[in-house]
Amino acid sequence: MVRAIIEGRKTQTRRVAIPKRSAVDFIGGGPKNGPDWNDPSCWGFEDPNSGFWWALRGNEECHQLPCPHGDVGDRLWVRKTHEVRSIGTETFEGGRPTRRYAGIAYRADDGRAEVDIDLDTYQALDAKELRGWSPSIHMPRWASRVTLEITGVRVERLQDISEVDAIDEGARTLDEGWLRQQFPDYFAARDATPPGEKPPLGPSPRMRFAKLWDGLNAARGHGWDTNPWVWVVEFKRMGGTSE
Repeated sequence: MVRAIIEGRKTQTRRVAIPKRSAVDFIGGGPKNGPDWNDPSCWGFEDPNSGFWWALRGNEECHQLPCPHGDVGDRLWVRKTHEVRSIGTETFEGGRPTRRYAGIAYRADDGRAEVDIDLDTYQALDAKELRGWSPSIHMPRWASRVTLEITGVRVERLQDISEVDAIDEGARTLDEGWLRQQFPDYFAARDATPPGEKPPLGPSPRMRFAKLWDGLNAARGHGWDTNPWVWVVEFKRMGGTSE
């Protein structure tokens, strides 16, 4: 999906709204089918004695939860699998280095970049005998060349996602090999279609997104069928590391 973000084909992401991260016991207004069940802005606590759920309100209005993933106008930086291929200095008048830099390779799109670094970073990289590819989770801020600006935040049920939103989630960018594994019946029928005949209609962007979601979240108890509340974060790409 990193390539899709870089190319502007993914402009939304969804994250499970986990109540404990917002210091409350539930998000969405209490027990299923309760009076506040479909109100994503309600929040509250569970009474350990009675087991009842209490939606906390002020002035007859639900309290709005802050999004733990950021707010409109906030900027995020994208982490990618990367490798420091080289480091160097530029020395000018006086014989002292005035610039230190690192040459970075990015696996997602085979991109390259030369990034300015400080003395501590230069020395740390210089001390490493073997650098090699580093997973995205270990990418430092200075190595990122893609910055995103949040343009919208909302809360909704996972299954409320529309076909257009699924496209904005990058559902049309999924690899065909992965799609063949997820939708074997469709591809078997498509491959068996005689030349000149119209192949069967393929899986919709929403169906593709549901499969992708389950692969990432079902094992954690937040599968598509559970229809959890999710934070929907919309964003646009701002560009490189200087932003």
